[in-house]
Amino acid sequence: MTRLPGQEAEGAGLGNEVEGYLLWQATIAVAEQRAREFTERMDWLTTAQREEIEQLHVSDSLRRAKQDLERVAARCRSLRGEYEERYRVLRLRCVGYTLGAAAGLTSAAAAALALSR
Repeated sequence: MTRLPGQEAEGAGLGNEVEGYLLWQATIAVAEQRAREFTERMDWLTTAQREEIEQLHVSDSLRRAKQDLERVAARCRSLRGEYEERYRVLRLRCVGYTLGAAAGLTSAAAAALALSR
């Protein structure tokens, strides 16, 4: 099957979005479970109080998780920029060495040819 240019990236983007969605849903489920476990120890709470505390606990957990994810994403972007710059410098250095070696070999070949005449 032939793909149009950009289709691979588009498919990967959709896959990343689905994965992100599923991971976030798992984070919500864990936060809700922890909130329930937290309030189970407080048997004196009314149902309304329990629900309110659970909701506050979930909200706080999700806010913290979002902050953590944003911090990780920012660091990933920073590292990507650093690595791209390092790669660019190394690539230029490699091309420079290759051109220098080619020029040296050309000079040596020209000198050898001149001496053989």
